[in-house]
Amino acid sequence: MEIIPPAIDPLSPKNLPLPEATARQVLNWIGVHPDRPLVTQVARFDPWKDPLGVISAYRLAREEVAGLQLALVGSMALDDPEGWEVYRAILTESEADPLIHVFTNLTGVGNIEVNAFQRLSRLVVQKSIREGFGLVVSEALWKGTPVVAGRAGGIPLQMADGVGGILVDGVDDCAKAMLRLLRQPAEAVEMATQGQEWVRRHFLLPRMLLNELSLIHDLLSERPSRHPSFIADNRRDPVCGMIVLETSAKLRETFGEEQRVLL
Repeated sequence: MEIIPPAIDPLSPKNLPLPEATARQVLNWIGVHPDRPLVTQVARFDPWKDPLGVISAYRLAREEVAGLQLALVGSMALDDPEGWEVYRAILTESEADPLIHVFTNLTGVGNIEVNAFQRLSRLVVQKSIREGFGLVVSEALWKGTPVVAGRAGGIPLQMADGVGGILVDGVDDCAKAMLRLLRQPAEAVEMATQGQEWVRRHFLLPRMLLNELSLIHDLLSERPSRHPSFIADNRRDPVCGMIVLETSAKLRETFGEEQRVLL
């Protein structure tokens, strides 16, 4: 079995370069103050994304960061009644808190708005308890924004701990990681810069195309595919099916007879 990691399209409206002035106008228009510190989670309203845990972690962090805002930006699937239950629970939990902003695709928040949130947030949260792959991590890192993310699914493959952001387990871990990045902007910028380069090399469409061409080459050559191969210290995630490294996230790419390690 061959599993090829997904990738993001850097030319899509969600990922295109967006001038800061335009991004600020977008957030102002929908009622978010870009001059105040902002953290954002972009995710479906799904219990596995743990939005209520994000709110709890945010409130712990806000005790030490005055004026901190939280945006929960989600999409509503018409065929997912559980999503509406989670959405109502979020509204109930946040209705008395003016610094928590809740947006959905049904209220006019689309790709451009998500782009603006991911660019102007001090950090992006993806506190998944269970995850398929979680490409929102790569989307945020591509925009140079550090990420605090759950250690689940394909997230560790996209973001090794300390490269791009911080992997966390639980609400307290999440709050501590948020505070660390908010208090140490130089470290946050360094992590984000490393994460952006990692995404550029591994999680844009050209890499996925190379993977597919390599697989086709191996099939036509009637030999077992050797792509991607990983160092021995790894495990296969039971949810996303990807091989996730325990100690690092080094990938090897093979095309024809040429093999190179992507660091």
